Amino acid sequence: MVTVQNAVYCPDGSKLEPESLVVTFELVRERHGMGWIGLYRPTADEISAVAEEFELHHLAVEDAVTAHQRPKLEQYGPVLFTVLRPARLVGDDARVEIGEVHVFAGPDFVVTIRHAESPDIGAVRRRLEHQPELLARGPSAVLYAVFDQVVDEYAPVVTGVETAVDVVEAGVFAGEEDISRRIYDLSLQLNDLDLATRPLPDMVAALSQWFADHDVDQELARLMRDVDDHVQRVVDRIERLRTRLQNILTVDATLVAQRQNRQIQELAEATYRQSEQVKRISSWAAILFAPTLVPTVYGMNFTHMPELTWTFGYPMALLLMVAMFGLLHLLFRRRGWL
Repeated sequence: MVTVQNAVYCPDGSKLEPESLVVTFELVRERHGMGWIGLYRPTADEISAVAEEFELHHLAVEDAVTAHQRPKLEQYGPVLFTVLRPARLVGDDARVEIGEVHVFAGPDFVVTIRHAESPDIGAVRRRLEHQPELLARGPSAVLYAVFDQVVDEYAPVVTGVETAVDVVEAGVFAGEEDISRRIYDLSLQLNDLDLATRPLPDMVAALSQWFADHDVDQELARLMRDVDDHVQRVVDRIERLRTRLQNILTVDATLVAQRQNRQIQELAEATYRQSEQVKRISSWAAILFAPTLVPTVYGMNFTHMPELTWTFGYPMALLLMVAMFGLLHLLFRRRGWL
């Protein structure tokens, strides 16, 4: 079994670190303490011992093993089963990675199961060990602290996404290439972040109500209200980012359409200019070609051509060529081809 952390916290404030889970179970009963077992990606066989000892519901155990669960808070008798989806930024491009952590909180035990690198359960444990008065409140305090850690880890992630949105927005107005793909990619990341955080307000409210119904320490109720404030801010920031990104996508589509219209207009103008040039060239070709018919005819050197011996034949041929030239020039100019 991949047991990352295993400890028993006694009412007198002492901490015991058993060498095996069997010893942990015994110490929890003997010392009336709280057992806190941390597991990392356990299989069904690996978690069965813990499930049997603490009488965890088989449906919750199946969810914990299968993973890929939505955020939720469910009660199975005296045990609260919680699924949270923490987030962190990974890689050089600071992409959002959504993790998963499951928490079983019973009367005298807590079992945390991580399916990703976040959240930092070790940080939660160290924090509570440095606050013995909070840790003394038992599994409820651990459950609060895990909630608080997950919510706190959202803040830098949302800030990172905001920075990415700023960069994309600047890229849209700068006309950068492939900007639409980057907007779509950010939309997918925001959607994952939204799915991870949107259920949290209802979960925090349900947990606060559970605390009230079970007369949990008032200090924990106040701490949960603080978590609720942070959750609301995170959810609101994500919603604003989604709206802003949608507006950026709309602006990008508008700018792309404007650039395409401008390109089409420029192409149409170039085609029109080319057509005008073709008309001018064709007009001058016709003007210059038509008069050549006259000398072509008289260049055939037939014997019986009366105009060859006519005194005014040559001037008449020149006049005919000039007349054809002038007539065609006038005709094309009136049509606007010249």
